[in-house]
Amino acid sequence: MKKAMLRKKTIGVLMGGKSAEREVSLKSGMAVYRALLAKKYKVAAIDPAGDLCGQLRKKHIEVAFIVLHGGHGENGAIQGLLEVMQIPYTGSGVLASALAMDKEASKKIFVYHDVPVPAFRIVHRCEFTVAGSGKAGARNTQGLVLKAGFPLPWVVKPATEGSSVGVEIVKDRKSVSGALKKAFEFGDRAVIEQYIAGKEVQIGILNGKVLGGVEVRPSAEFYNYEAKYTAGMTEYILPPQLPRRVYEKAMSAALSAHAALGCSGATRVDLILSRGNPFVLEVNTIPGMTETSLLPKIARHAGFEFPELLEEILGGVSGAY
Repeated sequence: MKKAMLRKKTIGVLMGGKSAEREVSLKSGMAVYRALLAKKYKVAAIDPAGDLCGQLRKKHIEVAFIVLHGGHGENGAIQGLLEVMQIPYTGSGVLASALAMDKEASKKIFVYHDVPVPAFRIVHRCEFTVAGSGKAGARNTQGLVLKAGFPLPWVVKPATEGSSVGVEIVKDRKSVSGALKKAFEFGDRAVIEQYIAGKEVQIGILNGKVLGGVEVRPSAEFYNYEAKYTAGMTEYILPPQLPRRVYEKAMSAALSAHAALGCSGATRVDLILSRGNPFVLEVNTIPGMTETSLLPKIARHAGFEFPELLEEILGGVSGAY
């Protein structure tokens, strides 16, 4: 959608919501809202925690800028509602959003498309006794270790959460039950993933093209929720300190993952690099937009200041509705 056309429309910045990432979403959303306001766009703040349809109608929203992390804002539900209401929106469509948010579905699609991922196994709540302290729990833990097909340590995470919510690194059998119990607080499926030691690299993609990447060096054991959203806890290296050939492999894997899910707009692809080989962890269809968020850092290094990044994202919105 052209900039001149966008300036005539009322843009609703959707932020907050009801997911476990509500507070981060509010910070991201307010950053987007203020930046667009400063650029003289007609903009309104919308929190879907209330009556979303009513708010969209009352404020005459003509374009939605989605900054909802996790939950219905990122899993295709909000996208579907906006399509029914014929309101154009930023980011990926219904199916791509749903696939990216579901780690089981996305990993299986990556495997089909030969996108490199760590070895993984999906665990359903019903097949594991979460109590873990009795004989049944111990027996299930032992069976799970044998069935996984790859040795400890593991990364255990919920199948449908973002921002590292509910993620644990498990180094021994006695820790498996606790990690699964935590993951099952967020749903009935958990992902057990082979832990790969290496560099954590995030690749930014905008409207089908790679913007670049950033290497993250958290002071915590891994790039967890606290490290992501607490200033000073993580060192950011732009561009990543990688041999050119390795960096190109990482960017290629990220773009392949983005394309395999059918994503559009702006995404951030999280990878681990080990011995020169990239492994895709996930694709984030609604990247963070806080002062410590990675996509704005990557974009700035590529020559896009924050307001320009937002305009590029809006420029990728289809005006078909």
